[in-house]
Amino acid sequence: MRAHLAASATRPPSGNCSTSREQAMTGLLRIATRGSQQALRQAETAGALLAERTGAEVKYVIVQTTGDQRQDVPLHQIGGQGVFVKEVQRAVLDGRADLAAHSAKDLPSTAADGLDLAAFCERRSPWDVLVGRSLVDLPNGATVATGSVRRRAQLMLLRPDLQFVELRGNIQTRLSRVPDDGAIVMAEAALQILGLDHRVASRFTLDEMVPQAGQGCVALECRVDDERTRAALALLDHPPTRRCVEAERAFLATLGSGCSLPIGAYAEPDPAVPDGPVSLRTFVGV
Repeated sequence: MRAHLAASATRPPSGNCSTSREQAMTGLLRIATRGSQQALRQAETAGALLAERTGAEVKYVIVQTTGDQRQDVPLHQIGGQGVFVKEVQRAVLDGRADLAAHSAKDLPSTAADGLDLAAFCERRSPWDVLVGRSLVDLPNGATVATGSVRRRAQLMLLRPDLQFVELRGNIQTRLSRVPDDGAIVMAEAALQILGLDHRVASRFTLDEMVPQAGQGCVALECRVDDERTRAALALLDHPPTRRCVEAERAFLATLGSGCSLPIGAYAEPDPAVPDGPVSLRTFVGV
């Protein structure tokens, strides 16, 4: 499914992660984050940029989420949206942290009360990849491990012969569970940020697998009334990424989608008209 969406006019462009704009700031910025290696690396990357551009001291507040605690249950059975973000958001709302760093794909499709998504950092790869065997090298009836109903639904269309098993855990745990003569499906961005992209056997094209909305993007969230932190995060906001991720999230919001439905959304701008409408590709499984 394709659609063209006009660019949002609710927020003026505020810069991107590669700009040289700086803002003097003293004091401390506390970043709430999950404790996984990937989440910490994402938060540390954002924190280093904040320290460089504002002069503020940065510290990290590690939070365990429902999704981290319930590793024995498939994501779509845990219930509701935000299983990897609610507790991190709570740390900001109750004053333990000034901002939260999230994988944008983990965010509920509607904003949390009292919080502002003040920065969408420049997107890494949005694509899904196979680790183990490539798609063309998977033998007939091979086993593929994934905890995503979206990935499973699209793979079943590509290769109805494949067998699927559930996969949960952190990056290293998942990499240790590649089935014999099979593969696991992962987000390429997760491997990139940990320097593990050499493990990629093959990358899905957009025609083969539409990514999760927000995949590959780190979102930074703060309290709506915290003007100091909002001003700092504006230095990291990447307008092209924001426009695309907001379009993807708007599509999810119309469907009320969380992790329980096989839905993908990916938006990209027209290179010839950078500030024009974005093109949106979607997948809805049945």
